[in-house]
Amino acid sequence: MQREAYWRGVRELLPAAPGVFAWGLVTGVAMVKSGLSIEYALIMTFLAYAGSAQLAALPLLVTVAPLWVVALTAIAVNLRFVVYSAAMLPHLRHLKPSARLGLGYLIGDIGFAKFSALLEREPDYPHRVAYFAGGASCNWVLWQASSVIGILAATAIPLEWGLALAGTLVLIPLLVPFCRDRPALGGVCVASIVAVVGHDWPLRLGLVAGILAGMLTALSLERLTARERAP
Repeated sequence: MQREAYWRGVRELLPAAPGVFAWGLVTGVAMVKSGLSIEYALIMTFLAYAGSAQLAALPLLVTVAPLWVVALTAIAVNLRFVVYSAAMLPHLRHLKPSARLGLGYLIGDIGFAKFSALLEREPDYPHRVAYFAGGASCNWVLWQASSVIGILAATAIPLEWGLALAGTLVLIPLLVPFCRDRPALGGVCVASIVAVVGHDWPLRLGLVAGILAGMLTALSLERLTARERAP
């Protein structure tokens, strides 16, 4: 049954494969075209495994931005993984620390989205850890394979192909279900507006501001919603 759940996780993540592959490819290309050597790009992709943070930090590294700005940007972009980890903890608490650490490394946006959808559909599903491991490991393989291809073939793949846009368009429908409640939708809207307004701000501070504004909006709306539901 564990094996069946694992492969179910793999199968249900596969529809997102084109988007994951496109994002990994464009991230690999971007790392090399930004000036990283192939060796450092490969080390970065396997250690970081955080495409959005990598893409956000690369222009700052190229322009020799202050280290604190690079670190703050990467942390801000990846703050959502703190939420993901907190949501996953009740389901992984019984595992050994080494197993939790390994599964924590594999957490990604799509894998977490699929896992959350499973719990909503089947809250008593008994093999949820195996399901998550299947989807998350599938996502990791797709990402690393495409990222390595992008790194090694960077000179032959122009960024003008629009791979980032293609990846975004494929992934958006998979993430839209998270915006069904008011706090999430409000946070996304505010974050998007602030990020667009601050697009030309130096050191990509518009992105950081958008993330922080979205988080504060979502938290405020969550508290307001809880207050309205209180008897």
